[in-house]
Amino acid sequence: MIIMRRKFYKVFVCLVVSTLIFRFAVLRISKNTTSVSEEYEAMVTSDDLRTLTKKMPVPCQENSSINEYPKFSEQPHVMKDFLTYRHCKNFPQLLNSPMKCGGPDNSEDVFLLLAIKSSPVNYERREVIRKTWGTEELYNKVKVRKLFLIGIPTPQKEQKRISSLVKIESQTYGDIVQWDFYDTFYNLTLKQVLFHQWIEDRCPGVQFIFNGDDDVFVNTFNVFSYLHDLGINGRENHLFVGALNIGMPPIREKNSKYYVSEELFPGDTFLPYCGGGGILMSGFTCRAIFKASQHIPLFPIDDAYLGMCLDKAGLKPENHEGIRTFGIHFADNVDSFDPCYYRDMLVVHRFVPYEMLVMWKALQVTKLKCTRNKVGIEQAHQGAKIKSQ
Repeated sequence: MIIMRRKFYKVFVCLVVSTLIFRFAVLRISKNTTSVSEEYEAMVTSDDLRTLTKKMPVPCQENSSINEYPKFSEQPHVMKDFLTYRHCKNFPQLLNSPMKCGGPDNSEDVFLLLAIKSSPVNYERREVIRKTWGTEELYNKVKVRKLFLIGIPTPQKEQKRISSLVKIESQTYGDIVQWDFYDTFYNLTLKQVLFHQWIEDRCPGVQFIFNGDDDVFVNTFNVFSYLHDLGINGRENHLFVGALNIGMPPIREKNSKYYVSEELFPGDTFLPYCGGGGILMSGFTCRAIFKASQHIPLFPIDDAYLGMCLDKAGLKPENHEGIRTFGIHFADNVDSFDPCYYRDMLVVHRFVPYEMLVMWKALQVTKLKCTRNKVGIEQAHQGAKIKSQ
């Protein structure tokens, strides 16, 4: 069981209080808030709107012949929805950070871009990441930049308030890219492809990219050291590392969110892929994936889809023992929150916001003494065959 140490209680309480104050302000603002589209239009001039309208794609229409899809009527509702709009890959940006990398011509100055997939409702996670491993600074005189990748909230009672919150975040921090599609599990692949398009347009010269979820803990210093020690030019060389899965079978149970029908994927096993919770890739590989994605239909499992794109590009994913996106198992008698177990890791899943803050502070202690051996720790890989280095 994860234990929060007493000396960090005050830090956590301060974070909670500041979050509540921020949310209260948003709730008051949102009472007179219009729709997301109206809010966005209010941010630009009439001339800007005319330019934007020309660039915005025509709203994607449903596939009129989808009922001819084999066993379509037998599919779960969410799968029907995915198949109906599977062909849709172009969605306008509602919020953007176009100069995050200094513009396309200056993007070669960015050594590492942290691209974090986040749901609109996960404000607390984004705020803690900004204060911890997502801090933008210079590491040995090279630039590290951060982006949160977001869709729009699904229809619900507080949809307008959540949209207002995301807009305020964007205005305050300038670190959000938001597209006009519902942020759901089956749209994670769409979000991934649109992010690769953003790299092509806004940050083509970036050397390396961390692409992961907002509930992982990243030791940014270790990530930088690993990439630096590779001694390769990320713009010209392939890199795609994470928690490698080999021989993973598709799940056929319709009540699982990972369900994939035989009609959609008739194979017995997926191509090798890395768990989508946290991946390190080079700019070269990011662009190669985008090119391959233009010839591969969207697939409901985003990390498996990346494996398909890599195969199409003639590239392979690799395992890294320091990236634990399937979590870590500890023996019952082990303190699972001992920072010594995380000191040498690059990425670990899963952390709630207060745990992320506490662990980040603990790892900053310069006199951290780690004498015990890492006994009783093993990667939880859910039956996957993990390739060891």
